[in-house]
Amino acid sequence: MLKQGLFITAELRVKADADLPVAIDAIHTFCEAMESETGCSMAIAFQDKQDPYRFIFWERYDDEAAFEQHFNAKHTQTFIELGLTDLVQAFELNKLVKGN
Repeated sequence: MLKQGLFITAELRVKADADLPVAIDAIHTFCEAMESETGCSMAIAFQDKQDPYRFIFWERYDDEAAFEQHFNAKHTQTFIELGLTDLVQAFELNKLVKGN
């Protein structure tokens, strides 16, 4: 079980003028690439059942430095440049560990 790290929950919305199947494919590719990053051990995207244009990402990084490197990664920049989504909100969380 993951004892520590930086956990990210982010809500993204596929833009109304974007092709949804293309955006979904890009999200899958992006999550796979994130999991290849040093310091990232989890990148999962969930599609809202009620609103297919809404996605929730769960990500886990070893530390703040790994999370910062994520934004400099080529696949992150490529995903952003596609312009298929907007970031609605994001939360940075630390796991509550007994004794801390």
